[in-house]
Amino acid sequence: MTARPETPSAHSTDALRPDTVVVAGGRPAPEHDAPVGPAIVLTSTYRGSGGLDAADRAYGRYSNPTWEDMEGVLARLEGAGRPGLLYASGLAAIASVLSLVPAGGCLVMPRHSYQGSLALAKDLEARGLLTIVTVDVADTEEVLAALGAADLLWLESPTNPMLEVADLPALLAAARERGVLTCVDNTFATPLVQRPLEHGADVVVHSVTKYLAGHSDVVLGAAVTSDAGLWDRLKAHRSLHGAIPGPFEAWLALRGMRTLALRIERSAATAGELARRLQEHPAVLEVRYPGLPGDPGHERAAAQMDGFGAIVAIVPAGDVEAVEAAVERLRVWTPATSLGGVESLIERRRRHHEEPRSVPETLLRLSVGIENVEDLWEDLDRALSAIDR
Repeated sequence: MTARPETPSAHSTDALRPDTVVVAGGRPAPEHDAPVGPAIVLTSTYRGSGGLDAADRAYGRYSNPTWEDMEGVLARLEGAGRPGLLYASGLAAIASVLSLVPAGGCLVMPRHSYQGSLALAKDLEARGLLTIVTVDVADTEEVLAALGAADLLWLESPTNPMLEVADLPALLAAARERGVLTCVDNTFATPLVQRPLEHGADVVVHSVTKYLAGHSDVVLGAAVTSDAGLWDRLKAHRSLHGAIPGPFEAWLALRGMRTLALRIERSAATAGELARRLQEHPAVLEVRYPGLPGDPGHERAAAQMDGFGAIVAIVPAGDVEAVEAAVERLRVWTPATSLGGVESLIERRRRHHEEPRSVPETLLRLSVGIENVEDLWEDLDRALSAIDR
């Protein structure tokens, strides 16, 4: 069943800037005594009889007004011509997009990608549903060379966890010329920093769990596209596979997104300062952050992004045991997976078995939150300085 079309809100956000859209979007019509915030609609079904058409909600697996509040805001932020599509998790959104690859088709994706994306793609390949070609996404010529047999080009930029930056305009234009479908995982950047649809992407996906919801208390995903045909296929996949979000989770995510602009501004500023200091730390061998002038992706990121994000990767001196001991000494930073919350998280990524072997064993991914920069630095400096070099 095709979902009902988006109903324009009396609170039109079409002409507003993104940092206002996150606050004003998805609110009820401004009528007398109307609530300021949207309601949570908890229902499994809807009243109705007779034939069904695209405007009918019919059943809770197809539609929910609380989803649509969030989906409308996402569409405006990404510049999409269709409402976004919320999913039960980021991986559910990824699975929906990967379902667009025809049986036996070819998927081109970065060798360094979100490990869930890599694991899912490998599972599909093991079952004979597709073949994978992995590329160094920062090497434009290598990616272009892989497009010959591709059915879907999957991109991350910056990549997780190596923070490589792809030439999105060049790669997306080349894929379109060759009839290759494209999807960009925009979780790290968020639509406040990067809007891949503007560069020609067919689909954008998000782990809403991360920056969009922003408080480490929701698991959700999203896909966004302007293509009506792709939207219908993704929507049908979500409904058929039951990969739908809960209304309460959707409401929490929209509430969290109200502060997205402020959180990104604070976190990115702190990340840049920490990255600069970490470059000079005697216990740190390498720092990856696109905002650093010497970073391999700096010029490309500066040209195509509105900022550099709030993820930093470092390779400390010492072996795995020493690095893990340093992480355990931290008191302000929280050792945990995930990212994009108000709290600063740190993780040795190779503790995940699915992480590519090309990721250094001791690489730490830092998701910088909104705490005081000096408290974050003092905690890091103390823990890293104790590493026996």
